[in-house]
Amino acid sequence: MISTVGTGGVRISSYLRLPYTVETFLRRRRLFTSCSASSTKEKVIVISGPTGAGKSKLALELAKRINGEIISADSVQVYRGLDVGSAKPSFDERKEVVHHLVDILHPSEDYSVGQFFEDARQTTRDILDRGRVPIVAGGTGLYLRWFIYGRPDVPKASREIAAEVDSELASLQNDEDWDAAVQLLVKAGDPGAQSLPANDWYRLRRRLEIVKSTGSPPSAFEVPYNSFREQLVSGQIDAADVKTSADKLQQNEIKDLDYDFLCYFLSTSRIDLYRSIDFRCEDMLLGADGILSEARWLLDVGLLPNSNSATRAIGYRQAMEYLLRCRENGGWSSAGDFHEFLSEFQKESRIGFIYSTLPKPYLWGYT
Repeated sequence: MISTVGTGGVRISSYLRLPYTVETFLRRRRLFTSCSASSTKEKVIVISGPTGAGKSKLALELAKRINGEIISADSVQVYRGLDVGSAKPSFDERKEVVHHLVDILHPSEDYSVGQFFEDARQTTRDILDRGRVPIVAGGTGLYLRWFIYGRPDVPKASREIAAEVDSELASLQNDEDWDAAVQLLVKAGDPGAQSLPANDWYRLRRRLEIVKSTGSPPSAFEVPYNSFREQLVSGQIDAADVKTSADKLQQNEIKDLDYDFLCYFLSTSRIDLYRSIDFRCEDMLLGADGILSEARWLLDVGLLPNSNSATRAIGYRQAMEYLLRCRENGGWSSAGDFHEFLSEFQKESRIGFIYSTLPKPYLWGYT
């Protein structure tokens, strides 16, 4: 079923459940007609959903039909050489339809949500100026949230502060003393640090930079998306009737959005999706050019698991850790070790599915 609701210039569809086709999509949604207040704005299509839901395929076929270009909203597809684990579109597919923000960096380079926001917004503007249709497709929820609602008004750390933070955290990270690093951030003025996922050094470093730059924790800064989310949580908005509430919110929020976003979330039943994800993970391990080969290359160029954006990615982190254990054992692995690695890889890949069960207004709020 496709039933569209609007909120603050964003029209969010209900889930598109299998089977869905481009023909059904186009027949049931007139993409370029609207009676909403946002109809005068240029339209941007956003397609998201959990791993294995068919985002790339739908985006590709849709782009062919409506003169579109695809902007990848995937935090791993930006990296050259990380093809299997990111399910990157093939070269033939990229010849058929122009894809942006794919293969733009070496895995040793970091890429942040702030950089994505700048790159994706500029690319969107360029596509529209050429008279074509931007189709943003991917499953990195934080990227999508910023892309649609805008970036939080948090200042970037100066080089001096960034260097100071690096110096304070260097020895703690080398010693893998995560608890001490968290306490350092708490004492600096960010009690929310205790909720960070273990060993997420990137986010811890960024939070410490914010505290040192502003004297306030990240929670002190308004996040554009949260103005709607907080009203939903407080009960001011009925999740079952977002359309009515959206009419009330549009006057306050629509002016803040640059485009008329038409957002679609793809999914299927939990059992079918879990099965698809598990099989997909297994397929990524097949052959000499699978994800283990790509993870071996990351290690060979001097990277370590969980050390930067690329090596934190689901699949690559687990594969790198597994290969390091193999190297410690003289290149040998037991069947139990391999099964443990595969199970962890599949479990982490399935986690994203929980977000597809949230109320519709949350679709772009998961991280």
